[in-house]
Amino acid sequence: MDGPFKYKIEKPDSSIAGYVESFWEIRTPSGEPKNIIVLPDGRIDIIFSYSDTEPFRAVLLGLETEASQTLMQSGGTMFAVSLRLLAVEYLLEASVSSLLNGGRLLPEGFWNIAKEDLSDFDAFCNKLTGKIQSLIKTVPDNRKLRLFDQIYTSNGTLTVKELSEKAGWSSRQMNRYFSHQFGLPLKTYCNILRFRASFKHLKEGKLFPEQDFADQAHFIRDVKKFSGVLPKELSQNKNDRFIQFSTLNKK
Repeated sequence: MDGPFKYKIEKPDSSIAGYVESFWEIRTPSGEPKNIIVLPDGRIDIIFSYSDTEPFRAVLLGLETEASQTLMQSGGTMFAVSLRLLAVEYLLEASVSSLLNGGRLLPEGFWNIAKEDLSDFDAFCNKLTGKIQSLIKTVPDNRKLRLFDQIYTSNGTLTVKELSEKAGWSSRQMNRYFSHQFGLPLKTYCNILRFRASFKHLKEGKLFPEQDFADQAHFIRDVKKFSGVLPKELSQNKNDRFIQFSTLNKK
């Protein structure tokens, strides 16, 4: 892509699509580090990276409820897998509630990925696909399968009551599950997905709601809440500050 990043994304094999949203690669040129803003997008990311100034490492990032600033290092290479929420329980087998708006270093050799695996993106995707396939040991609870199917296909626009009815799971139980596993209420997560679904419209300069927001004022409040800026400023993305906008619609 044009600009300060080289970006590539790949969709997962159908065998792991219930757990993985995408694989992606970002490379930054040598020179000055660049400050960027990361927006909440409802994903759990495992990032493998190194740069001109930092050694290879693997990091697990939890969900985010607010925009955060980070520094893209000079000569950086970043390969990552973005996980759907089912992966937390069924692949990672651990809660990420303590990682809300944060992350933690993963142990050396996590999922058998080393620095040399960050030279070939296709090979990286193939290697992780095999690893993830080997971790799938049980079929998820049917209520959770129905719940996440409705959340993702609706882009978070269904109410908690509607989700409860479609999943056959009480609202109280669903919220307890979300708080324990992910560190936030179900409604908040749905609002984040609805916000994310507006990225494409905003980048096209459409500064009005198209994702079942109650009205224009509600749309503006949610954009400001999750991005820290008004819709117009977000859509302009001056100096490629908002990385999800800088990488949007790239194959």
